[in-house]
Amino acid sequence: MEKKIATDTPLYRHDAAYAREHGELPLYRESYQANIACKEAIEEAISENYGNNRLNSQAVFDAVSAEFSMERIQYVLANTVQYKDWDGRISRANREWAQTVPVVPNPDSWGGDRNCYFVVDRPHTGLTDLFITHFRKELEKAPREKKPSVLEKLQKPLPDAAPKPSRDKAQEL
Repeated sequence: MEKKIATDTPLYRHDAAYAREHGELPLYRESYQANIACKEAIEEAISENYGNNRLNSQAVFDAVSAEFSMERIQYVLANTVQYKDWDGRISRANREWAQTVPVVPNPDSWGGDRNCYFVVDRPHTGLTDLFITHFRKELEKAPREKKPSVLEKLQKPLPDAAPKPSRDKAQEL
């Protein structure tokens, strides 16, 4: 059942307060649980694929991406880096990348941030950084939805409207 939630659950990009106000708490909760499950899967995969002072980043990626969407993995990893922005063991390139991924702050009523529950923090931060670097390379390879270019739209000729009547026909009427 947990795998079904993880793979079928769309990423909810609003905080709990928004979800409550808009009657979307079940969607929020399901996505939040999937974020936590994704974080746990990343931690477990790093643990299982680290040995002899080497991380098999491809095996970590294969394990996690088999269960979760690229969008969710990206969200969890970006949240992790943003949460650990003070940590010098995360490369500058990964910190810059994480800032390009919008992660919605999710404050609780005690002044904390609910996003802290899906921060990858069990493995060594250096190993997490290695996996993030590998994930970013895989993300670049992944086919993306081609969004229509605004320039292309502007350069296309407008579709012809209804045919204009000729002068001869207009005079007959």
